[in-house]
Amino acid sequence: MKLITALALAAGVFLGGAGSACAQELVNEIGGVTIEGTSKVNMFRPEKDTDTIPRNFQKQPPLIPHSIKGYNVTQNFNKCMDCHSKERAEETGATKVAKSHYLDREDKKQKNISPRRYFCMQCHVPQFDAKPLVENTYKPAAKKGE
Repeated sequence: MKLITALALAAGVFLGGAGSACAQELVNEIGGVTIEGTSKVNMFRPEKDTDTIPRNFQKQPPLIPHSIKGYNVTQNFNKCMDCHSKERAEETGATKVAKSHYLDREDKKQKNISPRRYFCMQCHVPQFDAKPLVENTYKPAAKKGE
């Protein structure tokens, strides 16, 4: 296994220049531009400030119904909390972060959002007007009482 890895690394170093020349000739399937080129064709069109798409299953994280372009979420700052924190949600009209996001591993309430729930886009993603890439027969489960 080590020999194969060493040979692969050596080939990569040896063919490094040739590899980049070949990569420029690869063309993606949308937009007809090289992989390294910049396509003006977007695969998905973000839905901006639209009504929320309904959830497909119980406990599904809600989708983000607005653009998040340029949002900064680091260990020291979370742009989402400017509007969605329990202190600001009423003022901004945004959905308040769920109470579950303020619980630690032992379900003890914390003053600030739990570190395990701090990076919002681990679970929440922007809504997109995306056509399925493959045929899909998924149907949401019926809600209780339906």
